[in-house]
Amino acid sequence: MSGKGSQEATLAALAANLGIAVTKFVAFFFTGSSSMLAEGIHSVADSGNQGLLLLGQSRSKRGPTPAHPFGYGRERYFYAFLVSVVLFFGGGLFALYEGYEKISDPHPLESWPWAIGVLAGAIVMEGLSLRTAVRNADRVRRGRSWTRYIREAKAPELPVVLLEDTAALLGLAFALIGVTLALVTGNPVYDGIGSIAIGVLLIIVAVTLATETKSMIIGEAASPEIQRAIEQALCDDDDVASYSRLRTLHLGPEELLVAARVTVADQGDTVAEALAETERRIRERVPISTVVYLQPEP
Repeated sequence: MSGKGSQEATLAALAANLGIAVTKFVAFFFTGSSSMLAEGIHSVADSGNQGLLLLGQSRSKRGPTPAHPFGYGRERYFYAFLVSVVLFFGGGLFALYEGYEKISDPHPLESWPWAIGVLAGAIVMEGLSLRTAVRNADRVRRGRSWTRYIREAKAPELPVVLLEDTAALLGLAFALIGVTLALVTGNPVYDGIGSIAIGVLLIIVAVTLATETKSMIIGEAASPEIQRAIEQALCDDDDVASYSRLRTLHLGPEELLVAARVTVADQGDTVAEALAETERRIRERVPISTVVYLQPEP
């Protein structure tokens, strides 16, 4: 469900951003608004980001090879990290530059109805995309706060789309405020200020994404709930007298390595069979335990 929901949310965000990018550039052509240009580049960057997420999902499905014996599950984290880089340079820094240019050399907006109309339509499309992401995230969030869910999620696509769509809606609001103030006051500097606000917002989101995905690339353990389930499976196993040094590591969002030292209750010739049964119980309790290493101890 997590993978299916992530793909649905990513495709919805891609479709929305492609349509929004076209309308924003049309509005920029008629108005000359730097906020509209910054938002147009932002939507292009977001579209590329969704493409990267889909590419990461596709490449992560490849099977193990001699060079990569645990598979390619972590490619999803690598491409999610690339998203943060694109968002930082392709969206945030460009928007800051556009805002600076507009403030240092202001020029009045033209054909302002285009800007207002496009921004209103973009808000609707981004809202629909965000609603799809929220609906899919609710299926796996399990009552956690949104901040906690984004920090703890092992599948990167939904958190990325949630943050991007939220940033996009806020950015559209900043652009709308900037254009409106420029029209009401006759001072185009407000349009540049709106572009700078968009740039700061995108940089904050990019740094947040980079921080979270870096942790997964380095290697994160399973969540406390999953670790407790593994421990319970070991405690409930009559063949296990005791265990120690339990370690878990995510090889991908739905792939988990589990390792532990186990003292088998019967030290006879059935140790191998007992360990095999214990592995089966762990996989039964935690299906994402794709690799299980149990080392027998006296």
